[in-house]
Amino acid sequence: MLDQPKNENLNDSEFAHPGFKEPGEAAIRGVNWGGFMALYWKEVRRFFKVQLQTIWAPSITTLLFLIIFTVALGRGGRTALGVPFADFIAPGLICMGMIQNAFANSSFALLVGKIQGTIVDYLMPPLSVGELLAGLVTAAMTRAVLVGCTVWLAMALWPGVNVWVVHPWAVIWFGLMGSAMLAFFGVLTSIWAEKFDHAAAVTNFIVAPLALLSGTFYSIERLSPAFQAFSHANPFFYAISGFRYGFLGQADSPIMVGSLVLLSINIVLAAVCYMLLKKGWKIKS
Repeated sequence: MLDQPKNENLNDSEFAHPGFKEPGEAAIRGVNWGGFMALYWKEVRRFFKVQLQTIWAPSITTLLFLIIFTVALGRGGRTALGVPFADFIAPGLICMGMIQNAFANSSFALLVGKIQGTIVDYLMPPLSVGELLAGLVTAAMTRAVLVGCTVWLAMALWPGVNVWVVHPWAVIWFGLMGSAMLAFFGVLTSIWAEKFDHAAAVTNFIVAPLALLSGTFYSIERLSPAFQAFSHANPFFYAISGFRYGFLGQADSPIMVGSLVLLSINIVLAAVCYMLLKKGWKIKS
């Protein structure tokens, strides 16, 4: 017989391990920073493994745009907004490369998971919808910043081009807002698309035309009123115009208007992405 007396007042809860939570009780309170950073670094490493394709190739393509348009249109002392043509198009090309690569990164994440059957890797971890969305968007913005910095460095070393920053706040704000806008749009595309052809169609028929018709290669002052109205309805225009203001101190549109337009669009896109991810539209069903 045991010498220890039996305590009949003890219940099972007193023997529960202090490290375990009751069923239904949240084990992670607040923001799951560990999970968010794990997702962020996963997405960053995914595109960094093929950096020749995701960072260096877009940078070279953008630099070729600069060379071709400078040689074709920049001779004879041609100017735009009162500055040499090469200085005019350089900031627009940097911003265009950033926003296009932000879209390319975020539009690929969930889509490849659906096609390869690994979408569960995004749905099963203890991440909230906001943390999942933030991880995808910030990774896409990171790729955009890396491409932008690479293009800027190449243009800074290129003779005959001045890419000295005049207003750093404008470069940071419009660069990040433009990249976030396309990152959110890429997430929407990734949710909607069921195969790579769907994402390619959005790239070829929506993103590329809007980027090329955004005032990157011309000033809208020389356009007809109808085309000027179209440019003002193009959200890409505000990102590129504001980004150019950071380098030249001049822009085709009021800076405050462009800032508010981009901020409003990002809020709307973030809300739509959050709602669709929470419902699991075309992801869980």
